[in-house]
Amino acid sequence: MIFAIGALASIGGVLIYHKILKDYPFRNLLFFAQLFYAIAGMLDLIFILRWNLILGVPDYFFVIMEECISRIITRIRWMPMIILSTRLCPLGIEGTFFALLMCIDSLGALSSKWGGGMVLHLFHVTRTDFTNLWLAVLVRFILRFAPLGLIFLVPKVDQSENLLPADFLAKTFPDVNPDDEGLQLVSVNEKIEV
Repeated sequence: MIFAIGALASIGGVLIYHKILKDYPFRNLLFFAQLFYAIAGMLDLIFILRWNLILGVPDYFFVIMEECISRIITRIRWMPMIILSTRLCPLGIEGTFFALLMCIDSLGALSSKWGGGMVLHLFHVTRTDFTNLWLAVLVRFILRFAPLGLIFLVPKVDQSENLLPADFLAKTFPDVNPDDEGLQLVSVNEKIEV
């Protein structure tokens, strides 16, 4: 149920981006999205330390609220990166470029899980001992601020501006005929002779 509500929140994040945030410059949008993502990491710490009960918020409501906030912020962080990558992609290699981005994203997710496991091992957090779990979550909270140090690498342009020269985007290769890509469509019922 929590993940279903989180999926609806993801759609809400896309809608918020599309209706409100699509006209902001890349750098500003990514800076504040990462900042809010880092701050949202405090919600897990509040839950682990049981401060939500001190505030009078029941566990089930707090977990759903945390999932929704995290999903919305994640979508708002992801959308400008996809838009930026489409602005930087030359014609003809869109599929390869998207596959590269997905590979980098998967590698980042895998390395973060691996690093998270090392941090849990370092703080002696096991299936039965959660005593130091709050320290691991605190480390994650602090590390979420690290990408803000690299935000200067993102161009400070509006999302509607072209980032590459028009002649670079329209460049075609002389060896490739766009009408003939070497593919032949064959009906499923026809025999293919080799």
